[in-house]
Amino acid sequence: MTIVISPKIRGKLATKHNVKPEEIEQCFANRRGEYILDVREEHASGQPTYWFIAETYYGRKLKIAFINEHGNVYIRSAFEPSEAAIQNYLKGGGGVI
Repeated sequence: MTIVISPKIRGKLATKHNVKPEEIEQCFANRRGEYILDVREEHASGQPTYWFIAETYYGRKLKIAFINEHGNVYIRSAFEPSEAAIQNYLKGGGGVI
């Protein structure tokens, strides 16, 4: 699996969310719950978008949204989740972060 972050997304992650690419990699390595399919209309794209919440090696929780295509993971966004998102993930994502 290769994690792909476009220059546009990389810029948004740095300036808007203060998220580094290595933090995204750490979250994928630390993920314990399931991937959740994002079915919200406002986030629809040509490909199914999935998300999960996991911690970095330093305990920072991040919500990672991505598209999985041909063995590559294309990052759509990554940011600190709201408490509602955490609760939603705990209910639908296997009960663990």
